[in-house]
Amino acid sequence: MSGGAHEGTFEGLRAQLQEAAATFADGPDALEGILLGIVDDVDHAVREPLEIFPVCHHSPASAIAMARRLREKQPKVVYLELCEDMAPLLTELRNCKLPVAVQSFATDVDGFPAEWSPLSVVAPITEASAEYQAIAYALDTPGVELVLVDRSSDHVFQWDTRGTATAEPADPDASPVEEEAALHGDAVGVEIGDLRPRFAELEEHLLRHGKVRHWSEWWHQYVELPLGDSDHDTYRQVMLLIGSLFRRLAPGDPQRVRVDEDRERYMWTRMREHLAATGADPADCLYICGAFHAASRVAEFGVHGTDTFEISPPSATTWQHGLIPSSHAAIEAQFGLAAGSVSIAATVWAKNVRRTRVKPYRLVGQTGAKKSRARKAVAAVDPVPDLPPSDKLTGFLQQPPALDRLDEAELLGWSVEIVRAARRNGYLASTADAIAVFETSILLAGMRDRARPTPYDFQDAAVTCIEKDTVPGWRDVRRLVEIMMGGDRVGQVGYDALPPLARDVHDRLAPLGLKLQQSGVKRALLDIASQPELQRCSDVLWMLRQLMPQGAARPIMGERKLGERPIQESWDLALGTHQRALIELGYEGVSIEQVLEQRLRRTAYDRRATAATVLETVEDATLYLRSRRLADELGTHALEVLSAERSVDGAPEVLRRVRRLLAYYRTGEPVLPPWIESFVKAGYAHYCTLLPKAFTDEDATVRQVAAMLGFLFSMESLALSLGCDRTQLELAVGQSHPQEPAKTALLWAAQVQLGHLSRADLRARCDELLGNPLVVPAYPRYLSGFVQALDPVPGLTDFVVETVSNAFGRLPDPVLLPWLPTLITTLRSSGSELAPLLIREAGRTFPGRLAALDSWVPPWRAQPDSETVGSARRVEGGHGCALLAAHPATCDAAASLLGCEGKWEAADSGPAGVALTGRHPETAAALEALLAGI
Repeated sequence: MSGGAHEGTFEGLRAQLQEAAATFADGPDALEGILLGIVDDVDHAVREPLEIFPVCHHSPASAIAMARRLREKQPKVVYLELCEDMAPLLTELRNCKLPVAVQSFATDVDGFPAEWSPLSVVAPITEASAEYQAIAYALDTPGVELVLVDRSSDHVFQWDTRGTATAEPADPDASPVEEEAALHGDAVGVEIGDLRPRFAELEEHLLRHGKVRHWSEWWHQYVELPLGDSDHDTYRQVMLLIGSLFRRLAPGDPQRVRVDEDRERYMWTRMREHLAATGADPADCLYICGAFHAASRVAEFGVHGTDTFEISPPSATTWQHGLIPSSHAAIEAQFGLAAGSVSIAATVWAKNVRRTRVKPYRLVGQTGAKKSRARKAVAAVDPVPDLPPSDKLTGFLQQPPALDRLDEAELLGWSVEIVRAARRNGYLASTADAIAVFETSILLAGMRDRARPTPYDFQDAAVTCIEKDTVPGWRDVRRLVEIMMGGDRVGQVGYDALPPLARDVHDRLAPLGLKLQQSGVKRALLDIASQPELQRCSDVLWMLRQLMPQGAARPIMGERKLGERPIQESWDLALGTHQRALIELGYEGVSIEQVLEQRLRRTAYDRRATAATVLETVEDATLYLRSRRLADELGTHALEVLSAERSVDGAPEVLRRVRRLLAYYRTGEPVLPPWIESFVKAGYAHYCTLLPKAFTDEDATVRQVAAMLGFLFSMESLALSLGCDRTQLELAVGQSHPQEPAKTALLWAAQVQLGHLSRADLRARCDELLGNPLVVPAYPRYLSGFVQALDPVPGLTDFVVETVSNAFGRLPDPVLLPWLPTLITTLRSSGSELAPLLIREAGRTFPGRLAALDSWVPPWRAQPDSETVGSARRVEGGHGCALLAAHPATCDAAASLLGCEGKWEAADSGPAGVALTGRHPETAAALEALLAGI
């Protein structure tokens, strides 16, 4: 079509707008330029030899017009505004239940800031969208080529120089939303036809004069309904008019304008490249894009535009592509649409299909589609020849709004249904409320100059008449109306369209006999004792629990611990609800074992990882992967991390995990792994070095210091066998001089364990503290230190019971009572494993009957000190050799076993040790010579 054929197409409209601008603005000014510029934009797009089809995302009017135009024109090439790297995935849509989203995903970024990771781009697709009609037509029609021409996913982030593509954090004060609203996560949304005013004053003006609350309602009332039955030329010109209007009245944000224009240059460059490569006739092509981009005036616009735009090469980032489930709520949340607008659009789409009798396109074998009855074969429709378009804008803009007559049956059905739904959700609704909703809907529509109530009018009326002032259940009336109008349909990706990892998970969980691809929670019962093959299912479930969000795989009964074998387990599984998370796991590897190993490595080698964190990854590698190779590698790295630490913050966690790993290796392995021996040896020296500073450091808590002592004392035998020196520990304790009472008590307990302080001396110090009025208020803090000392020195349990009992008997109530809540909270938060020791020892010490309490005497008062008794026994017992001489058979057997020969000598009452110097006088002579030389 030549440009001369359209010379006078919009001349009449130009004259009318010029006259209107002069009348309203009292002379030619910027208003005339805007109005005439809009007409020029429409004329410019209509003159283009390659037909441009402007659309709005998720618009039923656009979808109906698209289906009608495709059957009329039957283009051979369809250019679609969608990321060009998503093309291979579109054929998999037939295996999915719409709505779904095409996703590009990247975890390892190369060329972008690391804090942007992971990168994600989604393009949601619903059945009531123009792009789905184009995709279905192109994929199921022989000889038709579908070409995606929009920027790639990599360029989406290349052009985001300020990082605006990253999603904003959720408002913590916002009301909770359902899980479906977060199906897209933090992904960047790419949609066709972002038709919303970027000029805030314009949107406010339209909403106020349209008597609507939000933009979705305005679009439904003033665009969707009028264009629902319009012909192709009218629809096309009106959409171009709206796109040009919003484009010319948009504020001049340089960043956003640059990205929009670069996208248009990118798409036209790709289309010209394809036309040149294939030799296709532009008359046989159709370009589907957002109405905002259809009114473009960049130099590269059109098949005859300039070729000055250079497309930058992609970065080194590796992108993964797949399909993820979407939902109406997720689309609304991501693109800022009103709640329920996409559901209402789906209802309007179904109504338009029935009213206009337009046969929509649907992918053959589409999952979730209603099966149509067999029909007779219909002959192929001949394409309608392209005729020069006439001016449809003038008539459309001059015609009065069509007033649809009231459909009382439909409105009455809505009113009855919402009352029934309200009663099911706890509202005290009745038939009178249904009548009130019916009448109020008509009243609101009349106040807003509408003869027929829209779903939004009905929603407002239902909220007014039913909700009152309280919401008795989980859903309010507004949400009930959204569900009634079509509900929040949640899409599903079919098995064949899943990545290999997701299919592998479903295959390995098949013995459970559950339909895990369906939404909702499924209960799985695993009797592993009678069905050992379910052990593999248990392994998969525990790994999924580590990798997927909370709620996807939740254990009800059973646990996984080192060295234990499961017998029975019970799980709540919601893999269908969390299908997106499972699919994104497939972008990270081909099996869940590989993904878990990668994540454990990433956690362990993170620059912020501590020794406790790395030990946790060692435990997870052993527990879930049963990989000795990975555990040894991560354990060696834990040794390096521990040596580099200069604080004791992670000491309690390190102690707990090392003890658990040691117990596991000692019971399940013939020898300890080399890395854990090195870890114990290095940890012994490390904590000995940090111990004096930790006792005096105010930032180091009593529990952390107690954990250090617990590591040193519990690992002492193993450390000494590996070559450590106990003198290092003794020097560290000797150099410790704490000032805090709790740490002082902890130091005394360590001295008792090392033998530097006797129990009698420790008891005397405690009695001295209780007898000093100046120290009595701080005595409970000493007791807290003794309680924490039970971990490194469990032999002091009876002494701690004695000390606490004395405190209860001698401390005044003003001191004792405020300390009791502190003791309870301390035991609950950081000493839960110590409470059983105290309780058990107290049960052995105190009488079991109340009647015996009056005559009960504490054992530490009734008996003399154990050390005094021991020394007396040593004095009274005489020589220990008398017992051996009385029973020589044992010694004879041991000597025979060792190959020693000798004879027994009679016991001598004199000093037997003197005889040794007589037998070997050389030592004494050498000592005499040495002393004489001095």
